[in-house]
Amino acid sequence: MVYNFAKNFGIKNAPTWCPGCGNFAIQAATKNALVSEGFNPHNTVFVFDVGCSGNGADKIEANTVHGLHGRAISLAAGVAIANPKMKIIASSGDGATFSEGPGHLIHAIRNNYPMVFMLHNNENYGLTTGQASALTPKGAKMNASPDGVYLEPINALQFVLSLNPSFVARTFSSDIPHMTVIFKEAIKHDGFAFVEILQTCPTYNKATPDAWYKERVKKIEDLKDYDPSDIWAARKLAEDMEKDVYLGIFYKDTSRESFLKMIPNRKNTTTSLIEEVKNYDVKQFL
Repeated sequence: MVYNFAKNFGIKNAPTWCPGCGNFAIQAATKNALVSEGFNPHNTVFVFDVGCSGNGADKIEANTVHGLHGRAISLAAGVAIANPKMKIIASSGDGATFSEGPGHLIHAIRNNYPMVFMLHNNENYGLTTGQASALTPKGAKMNASPDGVYLEPINALQFVLSLNPSFVARTFSSDIPHMTVIFKEAIKHDGFAFVEILQTCPTYNKATPDAWYKERVKKIEDLKDYDPSDIWAARKLAEDMEKDVYLGIFYKDTSRESFLKMIPNRKNTTTSLIEEVKNYDVKQFL
């Protein structure tokens, strides 16, 4: 099926990303997945962080919010709790997520907020011209680290998998069909769906360019007898970021309830928070 993006999440604002940036493909795959799953600009909310990914806030026709640095997850969680009828998609870079706001990520996983979180992992702060983040490879020469980064990077998936999440996946910005499949599965998940996107940054990330990934990425679907419900298998598979870099759904636990279903005082409530506040009289505060 061919989707008309001009009518489905399309917008006329010209992108400002560098030529070859992975954000072009990520946004195309996101639109693909949403339209395929029956969503439209009216029932979708995008929450963008500060960074190159955040420059997509006015490049897609939907309800969009451009939040504070490292705080996209907490903002998106608020939207998800207030209006469960909306599909929430939050996007942040590696710097925003693992250098600025890891605390928000930890509690989002623990609380299992019903939302999709896309980690745009280009291994640097691209918007501020190429500084190292907590995910930048050791030894990589960056603008603020001309002699190479001397710290070991955090392994994003190992970090997330250590917190007993409900959905963890990884995809690659140079593979739109694969991204579309992964995004569709994340969208359908009832809980916090964490998706790491290995994103190319041709301007500032010279350590792991597009060709580097293409020589190393492999598909989980090609592994015989891999069980995505086995968290220990997922943790083991996530270890290697140098030789065999796997893409696909690492872990999925459908037995966990999402945050809204766990709250005792909301279990028998048929209205959403956003519906309830419509009836408040605020004249006394004006």
